Amino acid sequence: MNAVARKLCMLGDFGVGKTSLVARFVRSTFSEKYLTTVGVKVDSKEVALPGRTPCKLVIWDIAGRSNLDALNMTYLRGASALLLVADGTRERSLHAALNLLMQSRTLLPDAVVVLAVNKLDLVEQWEVAPASLAELRRTLPVHETSARSGEGVEAAFADIAARLTA
Repeated sequence: MNAVARKLCMLGDFGVGKTSLVARFVRSTFSEKYLTTVGVKVDSKEVALPGRTPCKLVIWDIAGRSNLDALNMTYLRGASALLLVADGTRERSLHAALNLLMQSRTLLPDAVVVLAVNKLDLVEQWEVAPASLAELRRTLPVHETSARSGEGVEAAFADIAARLTA
């Protein structure tokens, strides 16, 4: 079966691990070096779904920020899904991700949205409270991930692919 291609945009504040999550998912790699994304970087990976047509995620890794400007709104055009990324060790990055979601909804009211709270390997340093995540889970799919260890990464992207082909 030919895979169905779907555009997925990564949104989140700077330094939350968007690029690292993509590298872990697409290439199974992780680097300690922090390289800020300038503009957008596009990658893709096919996700096999049991009993369904595979989904090819075309992943747009958009430069981190807490607000969307005109250029970033242009990058979002045609997206079927958003992976919001927050850093569990920086609570304000969660607020930034939710703010980005609100801004993107004007352009993408029907996009599939999943939240990844990254840096699970540093859970003892998390500022994001379990109660906050429990509250968010009432309205949004939430995955706790670690780009470093790989924990939760496949599940977050597979969740998006499954929701896109449901």
